[in-house]
Amino acid sequence: MREFVMASSPDVVEYICFQLRHAGDISFRKMFGDYGLYCGRIFFGLVCDNQLYVKITEPGLKMLPQQEQGCPYPGARPHFLVTDLDDDRALSSLVRETCSVLAVPSVLEGKKKKASGEKRSRRP
Repeated sequence: MREFVMASSPDVVEYICFQLRHAGDISFRKMFGDYGLYCGRIFFGLVCDNQLYVKITEPGLKMLPQQEQGCPYPGARPHFLVTDLDDDRALSSLVRETCSVLAVPSVLEGKKKKASGEKRSRRP
């Protein structure tokens, strides 16, 4: 029997984003009832079941070697499970250090998707 789990509350997500305001341009996106967190265009963590999960990186491990870890959902890689949400400076520092080593997603400019049913042109 599967245990019923509630989705994250928008109020909790707003509070977490407010606490991370010193890290940079923090935003979130709704994902399957929970939320993905971004600093600029860099995806760094999740809010799942009203808990903050931050990707584990080398700088993060140096900052918080004893930090509790957990998986935000079944099959996910382990993340830092951040339970102390009241220290805005420490949270922001963790996110800045984490994002410093994460890749910015590339954006392909000028590439157009073909309309459905459109055939490829064949080269002679």
